[in-house]
Amino acid sequence: MNTTYQLFVYGSLRKGFEHPAFTYIANYFHFSCHAKVKGLVYDLGEYPAAIPTDSEHFISGELYTIKHKDEFCYAIGQLDDYEGINPGDESTSLYRRELVNVYTADETLSAWVYWYNGPVEGFPVIPSGDVLEYMKQRI
Repeated sequence: MNTTYQLFVYGSLRKGFEHPAFTYIANYFHFSCHAKVKGLVYDLGEYPAAIPTDSEHFISGELYTIKHKDEFCYAIGQLDDYEGINPGDESTSLYRRELVNVYTADETLSAWVYWYNGPVEGFPVIPSGDVLEYMKQRI
């Protein structure tokens, strides 16, 4: 079985946010590079919400790789919990985790991302696709 051990993050899990959740990421994953995925990201106030798109809109973020492959299931399970995933019923989950194409400066590869699982109508789109940059401009 081919398993993907990479994770793309765009919000509070990025190192620049200095959110306590990043400490968790740093314990289990190492930073690979800056990257992007196709999608739109919205400002929901308390947190960002990304949704996939087929258009040429991109979300900027960071690509991480698990440090020890045997810890991946545990580590990603903890992140699923942090992101509000209900394993018994995806329809009630705040986010859903999916494999996506991630674009780096040198290649396209596969990684996990957390997509928002609710409505985004009425919320502002973050035009640059970069949540960290957007938050810095708001301060």
